[in-house]
Amino acid sequence: MHKILKQSMVLSLAALLIVIPFAATAFAQVELEKKEPSAGAMTYDLFIMRPVGVAATIAGSAIFVLSLPFAAIGGTVPQTSEKLVVNPFKFTITRPLGYNRFNLD
Repeated sequence: MHKILKQSMVLSLAALLIVIPFAATAFAQVELEKKEPSAGAMTYDLFIMRPVGVAATIAGSAIFVLSLPFAAIGGTVPQTSEKLVVNPFKFTITRPLGYNRFNLD
């Protein structure tokens, strides 16, 4: 009986560890769609996150230039440019003010 109880507890814990992250993501998405950014969030975004985004875009561009020969040899230039240059640029320029989301899809 003890063995069955232990196995069912382990199975329940494993199921919870798999399900909880998906539920949290779903709740976060609903919250993001409904909530408008506050003035404080917009100010924080303008003075903190946007300069960090500019710095990340500049640093990513420099790293991309350095890694370009290796990416060309490996055939991964589009993926490398997407991750190092395009994503930081989108985060900095095209994202609405006050939304500090790193998901750029």
